[in-house]
Amino acid sequence: MTLHTNATVSSPLPKGDSPTPGAPRRLTRKHALRILLAALLVCILAAGYALTHPEKMPDAIGAFIEDMTGINAHPVQLVRPPVAPLSAMAELGRQIFNDPSLSASGKMSCATCHSPQHAYGPPNDLAVQLGGPDMTQPGYRPAPSLTYLYRQATFSIGPDLGDTDAPVDLNATASAAQGVQRAVKTAGVAPAAPAMVPQGGFFWDGRANTLQEQAIGPLTNPVEMANTDAHAVAKKLLATKYVDAFKRLFGPRIVNAPDMLVDEAMFAVARYQFEDASFHEFSSKYDYWLEGKARLTRAELHGLQLFNDPDKANCAGCHLSKVSGDGLPPMFTDTQYEALGAPRNPHLAQNKDPKFFDMGVCGPFRTDIKDQTQYCGMFLTPTLRNTATRHAYFHNGVYTDLKQVMDFYNLRNTNPDKIYPKDASGKVMKYDDIPAQYQANIDVADAPFDRKLGDKPAMTEAEINDIIAFIKTLNDGYKP
Repeated sequence: MTLHTNATVSSPLPKGDSPTPGAPRRLTRKHALRILLAALLVCILAAGYALTHPEKMPDAIGAFIEDMTGINAHPVQLVRPPVAPLSAMAELGRQIFNDPSLSASGKMSCATCHSPQHAYGPPNDLAVQLGGPDMTQPGYRPAPSLTYLYRQATFSIGPDLGDTDAPVDLNATASAAQGVQRAVKTAGVAPAAPAMVPQGGFFWDGRANTLQEQAIGPLTNPVEMANTDAHAVAKKLLATKYVDAFKRLFGPRIVNAPDMLVDEAMFAVARYQFEDASFHEFSSKYDYWLEGKARLTRAELHGLQLFNDPDKANCAGCHLSKVSGDGLPPMFTDTQYEALGAPRNPHLAQNKDPKFFDMGVCGPFRTDIKDQTQYCGMFLTPTLRNTATRHAYFHNGVYTDLKQVMDFYNLRNTNPDKIYPKDASGKVMKYDDIPAQYQANIDVADAPFDRKLGDKPAMTEAEINDIIAFIKTLNDGYKP
């Protein structure tokens, strides 16, 4: 056979590990994909850890997670009062608290104005409650809630003096404080100077120093339970079905000592308010948020931020929102007294007299420091817990919802024509519920009251709505 020398011999196919065209590129892509998937998995795990443990993240990351999810980036363990069965004393107090037979009308008990179903506040929309022998006499001030009073200190003026048995001369203390500049209240910032203002105590004017003293007040008030005196109360106690409980607790002679009988009865009511957990539940959404067990909506979280912002609402300047160093939940009050200049409520019976003015710490019900006129027009700062359940705000019940309250804070100084009435000539009657000689007591230093006529209000309508959304998270009874 003759072979052609120019014949082409085919090359053998590649074998073994000889690379095919494009193989290096495919390997590089697979390697990159594996790295990308691993990195993504790490990010997912890191994000999951950050979401479940925001408190372990740097502050900037924690704040981002809080803003994105509504989770508290720094959860705490709140120290609530212990819950236990009521003592025999507190159980007696519960019966007294709910007994209408102790009133002159036979229809009013403590629970009538302090309803357990309404955060121990009024069960209706009235500015003031009706009482008296025939249940037609209007009160002078809105009935405050009885919740969260277990940590209330006695009435004092100036900084806390600590434990002392020496009696305090309030007039001497107040006189010494005259001329001392009032400390400006800024949310989140401790005052640089001692607060030389009234603080503590019970009622709008602090005239009772203990829950026991507070309990007897409505029983002998002529427009409330309307007993003529403590002896009339004792007579009614002796006629109750639970009179034997007094004998068991205090001995059989108690029925022959009317003054002591009433004192012990009021002590029992105080024990009931102190021991029963329903007076201080700390079961609001905000409480659970503090513990990391609930999430705030975007509006609620923004409202909290505005609430704590010293340049915006500055609410936390008086309504303290921070957990104490030892884990006690915030009370949302500094228990101090303020003259806010709320407009007059023309619907109150006593205000039909143009010469009548409720001066709070200076009277008409409190008379021991009536000459300390630098405090005229001041009333106790109440807790904001459960305040969204109420329908009467400020000492005269002039407002019926939180939007009106927020508008007052926002517009009192910048647009007073939207807050106060006008006289016959069209002039705005600013601070119309406090005499001119005491108007210097009104707070014009704390934000948002530090703004002037014509200034831009501190808050927009949207911001006010968010603050109200946050305040609603302070209502007890939230189920996480």
